[in-house]
Amino acid sequence: MSRVVVALGGNALQRRGEVMTADNQRKNVRVAAKQLAQVAKHHELVLAHGNGPQVGLLGLQNEAYARHVDDKVTPYPLDVLGAQTEGMIGYMMEQELGNELPFEVPLATILTMTEVDPKDPAFANPTKFVGPVYSKEEADKVAAANGWTVKADGEYFRRVVPSPKPKRIFEMRPIKWLIEKGVVVIAAGGGGIPTMYDEGGKKLEGVEAVIDKDLASSLLAREVEADYFVVATDVKAVFINWGKPDQKAIKRANPDALIKLGFAAGSMGPKVEAAAEFATLTGKRAVIGALEDIEKIVEGQAGTIVTTEIDGIEYY
Repeated sequence: MSRVVVALGGNALQRRGEVMTADNQRKNVRVAAKQLAQVAKHHELVLAHGNGPQVGLLGLQNEAYARHVDDKVTPYPLDVLGAQTEGMIGYMMEQELGNELPFEVPLATILTMTEVDPKDPAFANPTKFVGPVYSKEEADKVAAANGWTVKADGEYFRRVVPSPKPKRIFEMRPIKWLIEKGVVVIAAGGGGIPTMYDEGGKKLEGVEAVIDKDLASSLLAREVEADYFVVATDVKAVFINWGKPDQKAIKRANPDALIKLGFAAGSMGPKVEAAAEFATLTGKRAVIGALEDIEKIVEGQAGTIVTTEIDGIEYY
C-alpha cells in the first residue's frame, strides 16, 4: 500500500465564475470525494487543499460587518480567516468522503499551523492578491484605514499580502500518528495558518500572509514520507505553449528541465515548483494532472510525471 498526498486546487472546491454558496461548494466537494475515495480504498491518503475563494468570501463578510457596526471595528486577520476555512472545508470533505467510503474508515481534519520566516523577502514585496476589487479612490481609503498595501490588478486595485515560503508544519507528529492508525487525514489547508515567532524567538503569533498551498503540500508530502505527491488541478497535464496552436502536453520531465521552461507565477508556476521540489529532494515521483484522472495518475498512467529518473522532457 502506497502513501499518497493529494493537493487539491481551489477550483476543485469552488469553480471559476460560480456563485459562492455553501450548496455549490458542497456539490464540488462531492465530485472530488468520489474520485478521492477510489484512491483511499487502495492507498494511505493525505489531503491538502486550497482556500483562496473561501478566504476571499470571509474577507468580504468581514468588511460588511465592519461597515454595518462601526468603521473602526478591526477586521479579523488573515491567519484567523485561514483557520476558519480549514474547519469549513475539512468538515465538508470529511462528510462527503465518509459517504463514499466504508463506515469503518476514519477521517480527521487537522487544524494546521505553518511556520514562516519573518526575514523572508516576501514580506518586503507583497504580491498575493486577496479580497475584493476597488477603485483607486476606494483602495487608497481602505489602505490608509487598515494599514494595507494595495496594487493594481488590471483596471482595478486590490489588497496584496506577502506569500512567504513554508518552513515547518507544527502538527506533523499528530498527523503521522493518525496516518499510522489508518486515518484519511486532511491537513495544511490553504497552505496552513501562517505563523511566525516574534523577535525573541519564543512567542508564536499569527501573521498577515498567505502561504502557497502547493509549496506547503510539497513540504507535507516530504514530512510524511509520501510515495507519491499529486497536484490535482483542472488540466490534464502541464503544457508548453498553453492555449496556442502548437501546445504540447508533457508526459514525463526531469525537475530541473521542467523548471527551466518557465511558467506563470499566478497559475502553473507554483505547482511546477512544488512538484520539482518534492521529486528533487526525495527521489520519488510527483505528478501534476486533472482530479478526474486521479486513479490513473496514482498508477502512473496520466498527468505530467516529474521525476529524477530521466534527464530531459518527454511529451505525449
